[in-house]
Amino acid sequence: MPTASVVGASGFAGGELLRILADHPELRVEQATSRQYEKRSVGTVHPNLRDLDLRFSSPEDLDDVDVLFLSAPHGVAMDHIDEYRDVADTVVDLSADFRLQEETQYDEWYDGHTRPELLSESVYGLPEINRENIAGADLVAGGGCNATATILGLTPLAEAGVLDDAHLTVDVKVGSSEGGAGGGAASSHPERSGVVRPYAPISHRHEAEIQQELGVSVSFTVHAVDMVRGASATCHVHPEEMPSKADLWQAFRGAYEDEPFVDLVSGGGGVYRYPEPKSVAGTNRAEIGFEMDERNDRVVVFSAIDNMMKGSAGQAVHAANVALGFDETTGLDYRGLHPVGSP
Repeated sequence: MPTASVVGASGFAGGELLRILADHPELRVEQATSRQYEKRSVGTVHPNLRDLDLRFSSPEDLDDVDVLFLSAPHGVAMDHIDEYRDVADTVVDLSADFRLQEETQYDEWYDGHTRPELLSESVYGLPEINRENIAGADLVAGGGCNATATILGLTPLAEAGVLDDAHLTVDVKVGSSEGGAGGGAASSHPERSGVVRPYAPISHRHEAEIQQELGVSVSFTVHAVDMVRGASATCHVHPEEMPSKADLWQAFRGAYEDEPFVDLVSGGGGVYRYPEPKSVAGTNRAEIGFEMDERNDRVVVFSAIDNMMKGSAGQAVHAANVALGFDETTGLDYRGLHPVGSP
């Protein structure tokens, strides 16, 4: 059976990777690395994984595997990429290290890049928009959670030409898990409870991915809100020429009717009339919906994902399935819960 290991397995995304891979029928988990918790059981950090007979090992002692998932902070993958590629046929990086195609983008949005010559080799890892390039790839870069929610919401309009010369404003609400296991005071429960806090009013780094993948500029704001898991994007599109509602349905259905992890949710009955992070919590699913505001020549697009799954670990496993030639839903085809508490 093909093997997989996780670097940075003590973090939130690393734990989600282990949760998925533990029940993945095509991959066997070999190692889970953590300097801080070396030799301790993974269950001491991830209580939902107490049944796993697996201990954290040092990232310096990696064995050869078929696929290596990198769940380390920004900067680690690029500095150690040769070591990682030496031990794995396929590397899937969850950080931002290989998401952008140009060195100048890293100079503008990050702190530069130490291995820019590899950027042309990496493949953006969101299967819904890049499936053909992911197949067979050996260096895959997972998308950021806020970017993923936005790109999935707007891709049908981009493909239909609605975004050409349009003015775009995107507002994302995201849960505290986006800050990671070491998120600090801003992500602590007493500070996070009850807030709707703009933490990135302008110049969020995920703008670069959105512009790269959609080919458009966007005014982008992110709010920290009182939930643990989830990202909800509201995209205000002012097109040069308003499409009809029939055209919009054709665009969204054409883009997503055959996608296994995307559901169209737009103005139906019941309590959950539009995309809602609670309904996709713990899953690799995305919900997409829209409304037309003809009075103001505006299309409003809504998208909801679990930032830890579709926006991180689930997307990474989805991409690995595609890259390795497995059925792409393998290990990921399960539904969310209802009712459920704060996602």
